[in-house]
Amino acid sequence: MIGLTYPEISPVIFSIGPLAVRWYSMAYLAGILLGWWMVSSRVKKYNIGLTKENLEDLVFYVTLGIILGGRFGYILFYGQEQYLQNPLEIFAIWHGGMSFHGGIIGVIIALWLAARKLKFSFLKITDLVAAVTPIGIFFGRLANFVNDELWGRVTDVAWAVRFPNGGYLPRHPSQIYEACLEGILLFCILNLLWKFKYCRENEGTVSGVFLLGYAVVRMVGEQFREPDAQIGFLMLGTTMGQLLSIPAVLLGGYLLVRPLISKKAKPLS
Repeated sequence: MIGLTYPEISPVIFSIGPLAVRWYSMAYLAGILLGWWMVSSRVKKYNIGLTKENLEDLVFYVTLGIILGGRFGYILFYGQEQYLQNPLEIFAIWHGGMSFHGGIIGVIIALWLAARKLKFSFLKITDLVAAVTPIGIFFGRLANFVNDELWGRVTDVAWAVRFPNGGYLPRHPSQIYEACLEGILLFCILNLLWKFKYCRENEGTVSGVFLLGYAVVRMVGEQFREPDAQIGFLMLGTTMGQLLSIPAVLLGGYLLVRPLISKKAKPLS
């Protein structure tokens, strides 16, 4: 039989009475905590000018942005009808149903509000957060695999996986592809760029590379991922994930050329 057997890891790590601790929620928590630690270290190393209390405020705003933006983004882009029929499901985030593009929007708004409160450069804050965001994406994609969701298209490649929710057909393990591209690869690129003074001092550069890089690898990953059943393929065979990535390409490109347009770019070093 073609394809590897899905390991069927329980989405619940452990439960105490009605309380269930799930891999999905732990993925978000791990991403936030590791990102917080990296940002704190970077703020100290480069004397960026944010206090411990500032960073705690920042984590609070980012967490709200991720949860609210991701959830309402999913409802808006992928599941309006489902949630109109059962509004209480809006709050059941442990069932999955988070849009990364919605999360980006939510975090951008949250960081703008945080920057105003802290009276600190908005783009400097987005650069700090963008460089560590792939950590959360990596854990989130692994959680998608554990949850037996967002699997890939049917294929005959040797490493295809037979997902139970995918009808036990051999499919691309697209969650793993995305964990590697959106998580590991993007993390390495962004944190390599952070070592260059040009990227650190020309605010918005790291954010621009993140947006552009994420959009590109997401568009590539969508070529192997099964479109959401309630939406399917859109115009010219594109998917919702690919269409939602277009604004990220445009905004990311603008942030990259912005220092050059303003003629205030600090020298490469």
